[in-house]
Amino acid sequence: MTTVDLSTNIAGVALKSYLMNASGPKCTTWEELEVVAQSASSAIMTKSCTMEYREGNPEPRYSDLPLGSIQSMGLPNLGYKAYLEMVPRLKALGKPVIVSISGFSIKENIEMVSAFQKSDVDLIEVNFSCPNIPGKAQVAYDFEQVESALAALTVLGDKPIGIKLAPYFDMSHFIAMATILNKFPVKFITCVNSIGNTLIIDPETESPIIKPKGGFGGLCGDYIKPVGLANVRAFRELLDDDVQIIGVGGIKNGVDAFEYLLAGADAVQIATCFEKEGEGCFKRIEDELTAFMVKKGYTQLSDAKNKLKPL
Repeated sequence: MTTVDLSTNIAGVALKSYLMNASGPKCTTWEELEVVAQSASSAIMTKSCTMEYREGNPEPRYSDLPLGSIQSMGLPNLGYKAYLEMVPRLKALGKPVIVSISGFSIKENIEMVSAFQKSDVDLIEVNFSCPNIPGKAQVAYDFEQVESALAALTVLGDKPIGIKLAPYFDMSHFIAMATILNKFPVKFITCVNSIGNTLIIDPETESPIIKPKGGFGGLCGDYIKPVGLANVRAFRELLDDDVQIIGVGGIKNGVDAFEYLLAGADAVQIATCFEKEGEGCFKRIEDELTAFMVKKGYTQLSDAKNKLKPL
Protein backbone atom coordinates (compact mmCIF):
# COMPACT_ATOMS: atom_id res chain seq x y z
CA MET A 1 0.00 0.00 0.00
CA THR A 2 1.20 3.52 -0.82
CA THR A 3 2.25 5.50 2.22
CA VAL A 4 1.87 9.27 2.21
CA ASP A 5 4.17 11.50 4.23
CA LEU A 6 2.12 14.48 5.44
CA SER A 7 4.93 15.90 7.60
CA THR A 8 5.92 19.50 7.08
CA ASN A 9 7.68 22.29 8.94
CA ILE A 10 7.10 25.94 9.67
CA ALA A 11 10.21 28.06 10.24
CA GLY A 12 12.23 24.93 10.92
CA VAL A 13 9.76 23.57 13.48
CA ALA A 14 8.87 20.02 12.45
CA LEU A 15 5.18 19.14 12.23
CA LYS A 16 4.06 15.51 11.92
CA SER A 17 1.07 16.51 9.84
CA TYR A 18 -0.18 19.26 7.53
CA LEU A 19 -3.11 20.08 9.87
CA MET A 20 -3.31 22.00 13.12
CA ASN A 21 -5.90 23.94 15.09
CA ALA A 22 -6.42 27.64 14.42
CA SER A 23 -6.38 30.25 17.15
CA GLY A 24 -10.05 30.79 17.98
CA PRO A 25 -12.28 27.85 18.85
CA LYS A 26 -11.64 25.61 21.85
CA CYS A 27 -8.09 26.69 22.68
CA THR A 28 -8.57 29.16 25.54
CA THR A 29 -8.23 27.07 28.72
CA TRP A 30 -5.69 24.47 29.82
CA GLU A 31 -8.38 21.78 29.51
CA GLU A 32 -9.15 22.78 25.91
CA LEU A 33 -5.46 22.94 24.96
CA GLU A 34 -4.94 19.48 26.46
CA VAL A 35 -7.68 18.13 24.17
CA VAL A 36 -5.91 19.71 21.16
CA ALA A 37 -2.65 18.06 22.28
CA GLN A 38 -4.34 14.64 22.41
CA SER A 39 -5.92 15.08 18.96
CA ALA A 40 -4.29 14.63 15.54
CA SER A 41 -3.54 18.37 15.36
CA SER A 42 0.18 18.65 14.58
CA ALA A 43 0.68 21.58 16.98
CA ILE A 44 -0.95 23.22 19.98
CA MET A 45 -2.10 26.71 19.03
CA THR A 46 -3.37 28.98 21.80
CA LYS A 47 -6.19 31.48 21.75
CA SER A 48 -5.03 35.00 20.85
CA CYS A 49 -3.97 36.49 24.16
CA THR A 50 -4.14 40.07 25.33
CA MET A 51 -2.35 41.86 28.16
CA GLU A 52 -5.09 41.09 30.68
CA TYR A 53 -7.89 38.55 31.07
CA ARG A 54 -10.88 39.32 28.82
CA GLU A 55 -14.45 38.14 29.10
CA GLY A 56 -15.01 39.06 25.46
CA ASN A 57 -18.14 40.46 23.86
CA PRO A 58 -21.70 39.99 25.20
CA GLU A 59 -23.70 36.88 24.26
CA PRO A 60 -25.00 35.76 21.86
CA ARG A 61 -21.70 36.25 20.04
CA TYR A 62 -21.48 33.06 17.94
CA SER A 63 -23.98 31.37 15.64
CA ASP A 64 -23.70 28.36 13.35
CA LEU A 65 -24.76 28.94 9.75
CA PRO A 66 -25.52 26.37 7.03
CA LEU A 67 -22.06 26.84 5.47
CA GLY A 68 -20.03 28.05 8.43
CA SER A 69 -20.61 30.52 11.22
CA ILE A 70 -20.66 34.16 12.22
CA GLN A 71 -18.97 35.29 15.41
CA SER A 72 -17.89 38.35 17.29
CA MET A 73 -16.15 36.82 20.27
CA GLY A 74 -14.08 39.86 21.27
CA LEU A 75 -10.93 37.92 22.19
CA PRO A 76 -12.01 36.14 25.37
CA ASN A 77 -8.77 34.81 26.88
CA LEU A 78 -6.92 34.31 30.15
CA GLY A 79 -4.34 37.09 29.63
CA TYR A 80 -0.85 36.46 28.31
CA LYS A 81 0.78 35.72 31.68
CA ALA A 82 -1.50 32.70 32.13
CA TYR A 83 -0.37 31.26 28.77
CA LEU A 84 3.26 32.10 29.56
CA GLU A 85 2.96 30.03 32.73
CA MET A 86 1.35 27.18 30.78
CA VAL A 87 4.17 26.90 28.23
CA PRO A 88 6.28 24.29 30.10
CA ARG A 89 3.22 22.10 30.71
CA LEU A 90 2.07 22.49 27.12
CA LYS A 91 5.54 21.58 25.83
CA ALA A 92 5.47 18.47 28.02
CA LEU A 93 2.47 17.24 26.00
CA GLY A 94 4.87 16.46 23.17
CA LYS A 95 3.87 18.78 20.32
CA PRO A 96 5.14 22.14 19.05
CA VAL A 97 3.48 25.02 20.87
CA ILE A 98 2.41 28.13 18.97
CA VAL A 99 1.24 31.15 20.91
CA SER A 100 -1.06 33.70 19.33
CA ILE A 101 -0.86 37.25 20.64
CA SER A 102 -3.14 40.18 19.95
CA GLY A 103 -2.16 43.41 21.63
CA PHE A 104 -4.15 46.61 21.20
CA SER A 105 -1.00 48.64 20.48
CA ILE A 106 2.55 48.08 19.26
CA LYS A 107 3.70 48.65 22.86
CA GLU A 108 1.49 45.82 24.13
CA ASN A 109 2.64 43.49 21.36
CA ILE A 110 6.29 44.32 22.18
CA GLU A 111 5.75 43.39 25.83
CA MET A 112 4.04 40.10 24.99
CA VAL A 113 6.41 39.07 22.19
CA SER A 114 9.40 39.89 24.42
CA ALA A 115 7.98 37.68 27.18
CA PHE A 116 7.30 34.73 24.88
CA GLN A 117 10.73 35.12 23.25
CA LYS A 118 12.16 34.18 26.65
CA SER A 119 9.89 31.11 26.93
CA ASP A 120 10.02 27.65 25.36
CA VAL A 121 7.30 28.28 22.75
CA ASP A 122 8.20 27.12 19.26
CA LEU A 123 6.49 29.83 17.18
CA ILE A 124 4.86 33.20 17.87
CA GLU A 125 1.87 34.20 15.72
CA VAL A 126 1.00 37.89 16.04
CA ASN A 127 -2.63 38.56 15.23
CA PHE A 128 -2.87 41.69 13.06
CA SER A 129 -6.41 40.88 12.03
CA CYS A 130 -8.94 40.61 14.82
CA PRO A 131 -12.06 42.16 13.25
CA ASN A 132 -14.30 42.02 16.32
CA ILE A 133 -13.06 44.60 18.83
CA PRO A 134 -15.32 47.68 18.88
CA GLY A 135 -13.36 50.88 18.35
CA LYS A 136 -10.12 49.12 17.40
CA ALA A 137 -8.81 49.20 13.83
CA GLN A 138 -7.36 46.06 12.30
CA VAL A 139 -3.61 46.59 11.99
CA ALA A 140 -3.63 44.45 8.84
CA TYR A 141 -5.49 47.15 6.90
CA ASP A 142 -3.12 49.94 7.95
CA PHE A 143 0.08 49.30 6.01
CA GLU A 144 2.02 52.06 7.73
CA GLN A 145 1.19 50.55 11.12
CA VAL A 146 2.14 47.07 9.87
CA GLU A 147 5.58 48.35 8.90
CA SER A 148 6.14 50.08 12.26
CA ALA A 149 4.98 47.00 14.15
CA LEU A 150 7.19 44.60 12.21
CA ALA A 151 10.22 46.84 12.64
CA ALA A 152 9.67 46.68 16.41
CA LEU A 153 8.65 43.03 16.78
CA THR A 154 11.13 41.23 14.55
CA VAL A 155 14.17 42.36 16.55
CA LEU A 156 13.05 41.08 19.95
CA GLY A 157 14.55 37.58 19.83
CA ASP A 158 15.38 34.53 17.77
CA LYS A 159 12.09 32.64 18.00
CA PRO A 160 10.30 32.65 14.64
CA ILE A 161 7.58 35.28 14.30
CA GLY A 162 4.59 35.01 12.00
CA ILE A 163 1.67 37.32 11.28
CA LYS A 164 -2.01 36.39 11.09
CA LEU A 165 -3.50 38.48 8.32
CA ALA A 166 -6.94 39.75 7.49
CA PRO A 167 -8.39 38.77 4.11
CA TYR A 168 -7.43 41.05 1.23
CA PHE A 169 -9.50 41.48 -1.90
CA ASP A 170 -7.58 43.88 -4.12
CA MET A 171 -4.34 42.96 -5.90
CA SER A 172 -2.79 46.29 -4.93
CA HIS A 173 -3.27 45.35 -1.26
CA PHE A 174 -1.57 41.97 -1.76
CA ILE A 175 1.37 43.73 -3.39
CA ALA A 176 1.59 46.45 -0.72
CA MET A 177 1.52 43.92 2.14
CA ALA A 178 3.96 41.51 0.48
CA THR A 179 6.41 44.35 -0.17
CA ILE A 180 6.40 45.21 3.55
CA LEU A 181 6.64 41.58 4.70
CA ASN A 182 9.63 40.96 2.40
CA LYS A 183 11.57 43.74 4.18
CA PHE A 184 11.53 41.96 7.55
CA PRO A 185 12.50 38.51 8.90
CA VAL A 186 8.88 37.38 9.12
CA LYS A 187 9.04 33.58 8.97
CA PHE A 188 5.43 32.78 8.15
CA ILE A 189 2.02 34.30 7.53
CA THR A 190 -1.34 32.79 8.45
CA CYS A 191 -4.15 33.73 6.12
CA VAL A 192 -6.98 34.32 6.39
CA ASN A 193 -8.81 35.42 9.49
CA SER A 194 -12.60 35.64 9.30
CA ILE A 195 -14.14 38.18 6.93
CA GLY A 196 -14.98 41.04 9.26
CA ASN A 197 -18.14 43.04 9.61
CA THR A 198 -20.61 40.77 7.90
CA LEU A 199 -24.26 40.76 8.92
CA ILE A 200 -26.75 37.89 9.16
CA ILE A 201 -30.39 38.84 9.78
CA ASP A 202 -33.16 36.59 11.06
CA PRO A 203 -36.23 37.69 9.08
CA GLU A 204 -38.61 36.10 11.60
CA THR A 205 -37.34 38.10 14.59
CA GLU A 206 -36.29 41.02 12.33
CA SER A 207 -33.01 41.13 14.28
CA PRO A 208 -29.39 40.23 13.72
CA ILE A 209 -28.44 36.78 15.02
CA ILE A 210 -25.53 37.94 17.20
CA LYS A 211 -25.50 40.79 19.70
CA PRO A 212 -22.11 42.63 19.60
CA LYS A 213 -21.63 45.66 17.36
CA GLY A 214 -25.27 45.68 16.24
CA GLY A 215 -24.90 42.20 14.74
CA PHE A 216 -21.73 42.75 12.70
CA GLY A 217 -19.35 39.80 12.98
CA GLY A 218 -16.68 37.70 11.35
CA LEU A 219 -17.86 35.25 8.68
CA CYS A 220 -16.17 31.84 8.85
CA GLY A 221 -16.29 28.42 7.21
CA ASP A 222 -17.18 27.32 3.67
CA TYR A 223 -18.28 30.85 2.79
CA ILE A 224 -14.71 32.12 2.98
CA LYS A 225 -12.74 29.23 1.41
CA PRO A 226 -12.39 30.93 -2.01
CA VAL A 227 -11.05 34.02 -0.22
CA GLY A 228 -8.60 31.95 1.82
CA LEU A 229 -7.34 30.13 -1.27
CA ALA A 230 -6.92 33.39 -3.18
CA ASN A 231 -4.95 34.97 -0.34
CA VAL A 232 -2.64 31.96 -0.01
CA ARG A 233 -2.08 31.88 -3.78
CA ALA A 234 -1.46 35.61 -4.16
CA PHE A 235 0.99 35.75 -1.26
CA ARG A 236 2.80 32.61 -2.40
CA GLU A 237 3.49 34.34 -5.71
CA LEU A 238 4.55 37.64 -4.11
CA LEU A 239 6.50 36.66 -0.99
CA ASP A 240 10.12 35.58 -0.82
CA ASP A 241 10.51 31.80 -0.90
CA ASP A 242 11.68 31.64 2.72
CA VAL A 243 8.39 33.08 4.05
CA GLN A 244 6.05 30.17 4.67
CA ILE A 245 2.26 30.24 4.51
CA ILE A 246 -0.35 28.64 6.75
CA GLY A 247 -3.74 28.53 5.06
CA VAL A 248 -7.02 28.94 6.93
CA GLY A 249 -10.62 29.23 5.84
CA GLY A 250 -13.32 26.65 5.18
CA ILE A 251 -11.26 23.48 5.44
CA LYS A 252 -13.64 20.72 6.45
CA ASN A 253 -12.41 17.72 4.44
CA GLY A 254 -9.28 16.31 2.85
CA VAL A 255 -9.97 17.76 -0.58
CA ASP A 256 -10.26 21.27 0.90
CA ALA A 257 -6.84 20.76 2.52
CA PHE A 258 -5.44 19.53 -0.80
CA GLU A 259 -6.68 22.68 -2.59
CA TYR A 260 -4.73 24.80 -0.09
CA LEU A 261 -1.68 22.64 -0.81
CA LEU A 262 -2.00 23.33 -4.54
CA ALA A 263 -2.35 27.05 -3.81
CA GLY A 264 0.98 26.95 -1.97
CA ALA A 265 0.22 26.49 1.74
CA ASP A 266 2.94 24.82 3.85
CA ALA A 267 0.36 23.84 6.50
CA VAL A 268 -3.29 24.54 7.25
CA GLN A 269 -5.31 25.44 10.32
CA ILE A 270 -8.83 24.24 11.12
CA ALA A 271 -11.27 26.52 12.96
CA THR A 272 -15.00 26.29 12.16
CA CYS A 273 -14.95 22.55 11.48
CA PHE A 274 -13.21 22.00 14.85
CA GLU A 275 -15.82 24.24 16.53
CA LYS A 276 -18.69 22.24 15.04
CA GLU A 277 -17.31 18.69 14.98
CA GLY A 278 -14.79 18.55 17.80
CA GLU A 279 -11.24 17.27 17.86
CA GLY A 280 -12.01 14.17 15.76
CA CYS A 281 -11.99 16.43 12.70
CA PHE A 282 -8.18 16.51 12.58
CA LYS A 283 -7.79 12.74 12.15
CA ARG A 284 -10.72 12.51 9.73
CA ILE A 285 -9.41 15.29 7.48
CA GLU A 286 -5.87 13.86 7.66
CA ASP A 287 -7.18 10.42 6.57
CA GLU A 288 -9.18 11.98 3.73
CA LEU A 289 -6.18 14.01 2.54
CA THR A 290 -4.02 10.86 2.62
CA ALA A 291 -6.62 8.90 0.63
CA PHE A 292 -6.95 11.67 -1.96
CA MET A 293 -3.17 11.86 -2.42
CA VAL A 294 -2.93 8.07 -2.77
CA LYS A 295 -5.56 8.28 -5.51
CA LYS A 296 -3.40 10.90 -7.23
CA GLY A 297 -0.26 8.82 -6.84
CA TYR A 298 1.39 11.42 -4.58
CA THR A 299 3.56 10.31 -1.65
CA GLN A 300 4.55 13.61 -0.03
CA LEU A 301 3.30 17.19 0.23
CA SER A 302 5.95 18.52 -2.16
CA ASP A 303 4.43 16.46 -5.00
CA ALA A 304 1.50 18.91 -5.08
CA LYS A 305 2.52 21.95 -3.04
CA ASN A 306 2.36 25.20 -5.00
CA LYS A 307 1.71 23.23 -8.20
CA LEU A 308 -1.61 24.76 -9.22
CA LYS A 309 -1.83 24.27 -12.97
CA PRO A 310 -2.81 27.31 -15.04
CA LEU A 311 -5.57 26.86 -17.59
